Amino acid sequence: MMQVRFMRWGLALMCAPLSALARASVQSTDPVEWQLNMGRGVTQTSNIAYDAHMMALWVCVVIGVLVFGAMAWAMFKFRKSKGAVAAQFSHNTTAEIIWTVVPIIALVAMAWPATRMLIKQYDTRDSAMTVKVTGYQWLWKYEYRGEGVELTSRLDRDSDRIRQSGATPTLAANPHYLLDVDNALVLPVDTKIRFVVTADDVIHAWWVPALGWKQDAIPGIVNEAWTEIKQAGVYRGQCAELCGKDHGFMPIVVRAVPKAQFATWLAAEKAKNAPAPTAASPATAVDTASGTSSGTGAARPAAPDPTTDPAPQAPPVGGAPNTSPVLTPRPEPGEVNQ
Repeated sequence: MMQVRFMRWGLALMCAPLSALARASVQSTDPVEWQLNMGRGVTQTSNIAYDAHMMALWVCVVIGVLVFGAMAWAMFKFRKSKGAVAAQFSHNTTAEIIWTVVPIIALVAMAWPATRMLIKQYDTRDSAMTVKVTGYQWLWKYEYRGEGVELTSRLDRDSDRIRQSGATPTLAANPHYLLDVDNALVLPVDTKIRFVVTADDVIHAWWVPALGWKQDAIPGIVNEAWTEIKQAGVYRGQCAELCGKDHGFMPIVVRAVPKAQFATWLAAEKAKNAPAPTAASPATAVDTASGTSSGTGAARPAAPDPTTDPAPQAPPVGGAPNTSPVLTPRPEPGEVNQ
């Protein structure tokens, strides 16, 4: 039995490099089985984070090899069975200087490029567009600033139906259970996009691992971030801050498309949200009672009615004609007309 287990472990170790190569194309977007390292992602910021992570990882590997190698060599070389006698001293100035200066140099060497990359991650200048992200319990609202387009994104109905009915989802029938939404955030590739992130009720956190950053959404505070997606595709994330009973049901889906396709989608959304045009009235209809034409809305002077309109007075001698109507004084209450 033990031999079979060792054989399985050996085969797994031998096949691990091959399976890693086979998963290299998808490791940057979605996590896969037996994945140990973080993914590279599909944006410049995610590549910055990945490079900083790998640099720190290899520095730690070198330090670990040196420290544990020295420990193993000392324990084997100077073991008691060979008659080794431990030295009797309390401190060594040279050794203390070395193990103080060397870590400082290593930390500075790691902090310098990491700080430069971190500053670059927060530089939102020269952005081509801005998207406002607002977190609610328990959905997201996206606004394309300056475009007049906004949408809400929440857990898709199929996942919500399954979770509330108690049914058991399957990988074949529900490959993206609890990770799909009704309206995805559509973004263009090869475009620097600025995000402004906030919340309306409680603290949330907008996080898509493939984009390489996570930003808190705090009520009353606007945080900034940016991204530039290099590869078209669908990238998923979730709310990363405990925000209430349905915190686990706030997925995020970003659909990155080519610029031409994004322009077409944006134009369609603008047309969908545009107000409906008002119906025009017939141009030939004329209201004879009011003297207006319904086609133009311009008022025409009505013909005088001799039964109701007062007659003009005769012009005075040497003056302009008096066209004001003759006014008859209204009798006071109780007064009898003579």
